Amino acid sequence: MTHLWLRAEQRLNEERAGLTPEGARALIARGFRVSVEQSRFRALPIDAYCAAGCEIVAENSWPEAPDDAIIFGLKELPDDDTPLSHRHIMFGHAFKGQHSGRRLLARFKAGGGVLYDLEYLTDEDGRRVAAFGYWAGFAGAAVSVKTWAAQAGGGLCHPVATYPDKAALIEELRAELAATARPNPHVMVIGALGRVGTGAADLCAELGLVTTRWDMEETAHGGPFPEILAHDIFLNCIFARPGTPVFVPPAALTQPRALSVIGDIACDPDSDYNPVPVYDTATTWQAPVVRVHDDPPLDVMAIDNLPSLLPVESSEDYAAQLLPSLLTLDRPGAGVWGRAKAIFDDQIKGV
Repeated sequence: MTHLWLRAEQRLNEERAGLTPEGARALIARGFRVSVEQSRFRALPIDAYCAAGCEIVAENSWPEAPDDAIIFGLKELPDDDTPLSHRHIMFGHAFKGQHSGRRLLARFKAGGGVLYDLEYLTDEDGRRVAAFGYWAGFAGAAVSVKTWAAQAGGGLCHPVATYPDKAALIEELRAELAATARPNPHVMVIGALGRVGTGAADLCAELGLVTTRWDMEETAHGGPFPEILAHDIFLNCIFARPGTPVFVPPAALTQPRALSVIGDIACDPDSDYNPVPVYDTATTWQAPVVRVHDDPPLDVMAIDNLPSLLPVESSEDYAAQLLPSLLTLDRPGAGVWGRAKAIFDDQIKGV
């Protein structure tokens, strides 16, 4: 019997889950055993998992799980040197040369465990089977609009927290825009055809904001892009990679511009290919923006776990995308899981 163990998230401000009670019910009906840890923070109620037939276990008890259990979480484990002996499903952030990733892989090598990295679960065409991109875009655009409204009032964006649903978020944003007594900002979204860009553009549409939507065709010439500076808010939804153009260079800070807020939703400040190299550190829920220029002001929002602001919608969406793959966990050597294991095996060779 395949045993899936849903662990509690231990990262601050993380209330999402990659498996819903309905998904757990489907796994159990297929013959899986599903254990779910208690959690003080998970947005989805533990009673619903119990009603679905799950075994409820203590919070953070996964290190004592049976050897054959597959431990499933979203965000990183506590960063220590404990060997990892189980098979784990999570975002490991370990396959792109990250220093913390090297330590994580060393723990797997020491314990003999396996990492099925959620970022590398792909179909036969190499496309990810599940992603949080849409809600990252939606929430990132929202915090960027909040930043513009706060700036219009002479301040910085206040700390952010989770919302019960997107309706509550939209209601708050409409009130904040109205309080500025200014015309609504004009927004540019680059990467508008992707998951992240679609979410960002949808948030703007909910608020009735005039939005310019660009994608690869409009940016193929490589820049410069004076059109960005003519908008009030710029939302970058393009993940940094070799060949990504620079959208807002440092020289833009002192050029004439309407631009006053950058929402770097892709948020890759450490990359050599950062398309908005006017800042170098991700922002946080407590301090959502960094001011990179004072006169006129320019604030950058670059939170790296944006979907967590809407934990219910983002969990339900992501879990629905992932469930068909979870239902094949009883065949871990094939398909999605076989491909992910091959990537892990290749990465761990150099550890």
